[in-house]
Amino acid sequence: MLKESEIHIPDILDCIANLSSDEIFTPPDVANILLDQLPEDVWQNPDLRFLDPSCKTGVFLRECARRLLDGLKEVIPDENARREHVFKNMLFGLAITELTGMMSRRTLYYSKDASGENSVVKFDDPQGNIFFRRSEHSYKGGKCEICGSVYKDLERGEDFENYAYEFIHQKDVEKMKFDVIIGNPPYQIEDGGASRSASPIYQLFVNQAFRLKPRYVAMIIPSRWFAGGKGLDTFREQMLASKNFRVLADYPNASELFPSVEIKGGVCYFLWDEKYDGPCEVTTFQNNEIGSVSSRFLGEHGDVFIRFNEALPILEKVQKKAKTYVDELVGSRKPFGMPTNFTDFAKSKNKFTHDIYANGGKYLVDKRHVTANLQWVDKWKVLTSNGYGAGEGYPHQIIGVPIVAEPNSVCTETYIVCGAFDTEKEARNFEAYMRTRFFRFLVALRKNTQHVTQSRFKFVPQVDLTKTWTDELLFKEFSITKDEQIFITDIVREMRSEK
Repeated sequence: MLKESEIHIPDILDCIANLSSDEIFTPPDVANILLDQLPEDVWQNPDLRFLDPSCKTGVFLRECARRLLDGLKEVIPDENARREHVFKNMLFGLAITELTGMMSRRTLYYSKDASGENSVVKFDDPQGNIFFRRSEHSYKGGKCEICGSVYKDLERGEDFENYAYEFIHQKDVEKMKFDVIIGNPPYQIEDGGASRSASPIYQLFVNQAFRLKPRYVAMIIPSRWFAGGKGLDTFREQMLASKNFRVLADYPNASELFPSVEIKGGVCYFLWDEKYDGPCEVTTFQNNEIGSVSSRFLGEHGDVFIRFNEALPILEKVQKKAKTYVDELVGSRKPFGMPTNFTDFAKSKNKFTHDIYANGGKYLVDKRHVTANLQWVDKWKVLTSNGYGAGEGYPHQIIGVPIVAEPNSVCTETYIVCGAFDTEKEARNFEAYMRTRFFRFLVALRKNTQHVTQSRFKFVPQVDLTKTWTDELLFKEFSITKDEQIFITDIVREMRSEK
């Protein structure tokens, strides 16, 4: 029979399943990892006000309460007075739905009715300091100007949730005064695009938190902003330009923090300090352990954030030696003017048709459909798919298998043209170059979403295509050490053969 001390009583907040990968419940241990980033003295200051702007289970506020009730013992010795002060004057939340408001109050106050007899602290208002107030989207032309959601998807009447989160939709929120803003905001919202397209919204929560000018902001968000993400260019510029970040911790494999959901590109958490101006401590976690730590400014490598500290000396060697880069060879989206869903294929080959690579196959297309980059049609080309999954753990392939396309050929938007060449030898050698781990590693530094665009190749140097390159030759050419070679192998696996 187990002794009482050996009996494990699970935390109910560890047992709640996520309803989606958009609004993710935070396990208590993960919430505490984030709260650990705050300075110890915040738990000993009775004058601070804490806000979770996206309450789901109330875990952040509960763990803040635990720390404050302990940290303020000397300042407010009486336990009842201390509890009253902490719950009524220090902890506040905005629930993302009516249901999560009740869950959060149950977690923090032990009662969904904060004015009831079962509440650990009795408020006049049943909501206590955890509010849910229905907000409305700001639709213009059928689309919300704030979050990008589409009217037909979310406006289903007052009896249903419309996911117009108060923190980013209510103007009077900007009048709030808080010292510490913490949380794990919603990640995305459906925007009416193809295949249940979604737009990120976590950046709106982060920016709103910054606008309120608290002393500290600590949040968990997807890492896609590092180098890509739909509509995140301005947000990325702002983040990279800031010198207020004390801590940025990156989990390329998000399942290490959130085992039950897939978050492509990983997740990160940060600590932003309004009064700090200096380099950030950047930590990368691999297999639930610290992989590397460095002190650096987020924007010191241009328009993207380099997530791997170990990659920095490799990139510096490449940039010191390279004169031109592969992005100058790569075509833009929809290289020959035909979209991914193009299906108007010709039925037989004649002098007015081209071979066309589309949707994983090879067909024929009438020349009249080719409306862009006509100068490439009669050249040798190297193609790759314009999307390749980034959700799996490392090592992975990074990009799709390259295809050498002969003269008199084109492709749909399913592919991008990575280079157009006068000779077959150049094309074959470029294909071999793309297959190397070295090439794909440098792409990976600018790619943590599935999309393969021209900008992903900005770190890849152009090389002499009269030679057939291998990793061994490239490592020697760019003075890549044995340890750096091992790290590249840890990130990039061998490319599979063609089907």
